[in-house]
Amino acid sequence: MKHWPSQLFPIILLALLAGLSFWLQKAISHDEVKHDGKLRHDPDAVAENFVAKRFNEFGQVKYRLTAPSLVHYPDDDTSILESPVLISYRQDAPPITVTSKHAKVTAKGETIYLWDDVYLTRAATRERPEMVARMPELTAQPDTGFAFTNSPVEITQGQSWIKGIGATLDNNISTLVLQSQVTGLYIRPRATK
Repeated sequence: MKHWPSQLFPIILLALLAGLSFWLQKAISHDEVKHDGKLRHDPDAVAENFVAKRFNEFGQVKYRLTAPSLVHYPDDDTSILESPVLISYRQDAPPITVTSKHAKVTAKGETIYLWDDVYLTRAATRERPEMVARMPELTAQPDTGFAFTNSPVEITQGQSWIKGIGATLDNNISTLVLQSQVTGLYIRPRATK
């Protein structure tokens, strides 16, 4: 006949000692903290009068991003711009200019987060007056030609205006779609002789 309690006691005692040893080692050993700056959000580069251009497959400027100052942070590989100006060009269409007080550009420049008094302006053509959209923030993806916001948007074109909450912009097909709570006033432009 086997006595299980007497055979389990040494196993339980060894497991308890192993657990205590592991805990004691963790309690007295201090993890070495690396002081290489990667955990801090300190800039590693500053540029004044920053200009970046992206070209399409035909060598034409697709968009241009400028700012009086740019600060780059290595920990997340982002850049903060003050008073940025993003101009997106399309053949056979007027340029779209986006300005704001601040912007954050991701590591490879694929996404630009703009905030504080964002203005999106489509230049006037012979057929249409200038269009200006105002919003508190905008996320732009200039390589793909898309931008969006979940904030309130106010758009004016000539004497007409429209307001709404949230918008998506597709610069590839020149559309700006308001998402909700849309109100506005359309005034037909006078015919010119």
